[in-house]
Amino acid sequence: MELESYHNGVLLHIGVPAGQAVKVEGVIAILGKAGEDISALLTADSAAPASTATTPPPAAPAAAEPVAAPLSATPVPAQETSDGRLLASPLAKKIAADKGIDLRQVRGSGDEGRIVKRDVETFVPAAAPAKSSEAVAAPTYVIPAYNGEEEFTEVATSQMRKVIARRLAESMYSAPHFYLTTEINMDKAVAARERLNEFSPVKISYNDIVVKAVAIALRQHPAINAAWLDDRIRYNKHIHIGMAVAVEDGLLVPVIRFADQKSLSHLAAEAKQMATKARERKLAPQEMEGSTFSISNLGMMDIDEFTAIINPPNSCILAVGSIREMPRVINGTIQVAHVMKMTLSCDHRVVDGMTGAKYLKTLKDLLEEPMRLLV
Repeated sequence: MELESYHNGVLLHIGVPAGQAVKVEGVIAILGKAGEDISALLTADSAAPASTATTPPPAAPAAAEPVAAPLSATPVPAQETSDGRLLASPLAKKIAADKGIDLRQVRGSGDEGRIVKRDVETFVPAAAPAKSSEAVAAPTYVIPAYNGEEEFTEVATSQMRKVIARRLAESMYSAPHFYLTTEINMDKAVAARERLNEFSPVKISYNDIVVKAVAIALRQHPAINAAWLDDRIRYNKHIHIGMAVAVEDGLLVPVIRFADQKSLSHLAAEAKQMATKARERKLAPQEMEGSTFSISNLGMMDIDEFTAIINPPNSCILAVGSIREMPRVINGTIQVAHVMKMTLSCDHRVVDGMTGAKYLKTLKDLLEEPMRLLV
């Protein structure tokens, strides 16, 4: 192992002959001024092997760099050993690595072309070759002048939009929301829907299946079917599902009452009727009141996942994304599955994280085994 001195001076003593090992904390060599008395140092190192250069050499001016070997008069190209390693001191290699210098471009001034510290510190990269005069200059794109006219229209806020804005702002800033997302394998739900529609008097949608599963899961987790009333929490025993429906200038939430007690075909017919009345602005006020839990479904708009703002006084709202065919690991093999993501928004004043997670797990199990909805 090579060791390069960080100090300048004259080599006064060699403590270990070349090729031999040095003991821990032993003297390797002594550098100093010409003629300096080093007897005290040699006495202190009583276990040191016999020196091969105990007599100080003739006085000489201080060297500009540790004298490890005679220096070549003229730097020569970097040399390699038989195994392809460059001849360079450890310090030179470290400085080159720190500066990002390729040592193969450095000319060594040490013995046999060895690269030392000063070679790296004084290295100047060669200038890049000049481009041929025949090279074609890149075309310059002239940006044309463009004078546009800023335009806008303003529409008075409708009463509906004012109410929506007020209620959602109150919900977002008064209820501490947190969100739980899960991914559901809908393969069995897809197959069940196809089979059910062979017998149902009304076409059953995926949203109808989700509404039914949400209601059944609420029956098993009544802590989710709750409302924050400032000085008390109301735990509802009835299950009324609010179903968000987009209309031209806002959002309406008609309510499907006692959803857990109705069949899938009943839910499908009622959901379609409610959605139609909402879009035609024919909903009665009582048809939009009394929800205990809400669902917002954007799957038909090709949305993978999103978060929804809680519809007060509900404590939770479920955001439903689209069903996509995606590769998934099933029973140790990669298969294509119908995947749907759902995000549950919870009011932390009423629902804790574990409570929401357990509800979402039950909902996931119901949708992945939809036959459980029929028993």
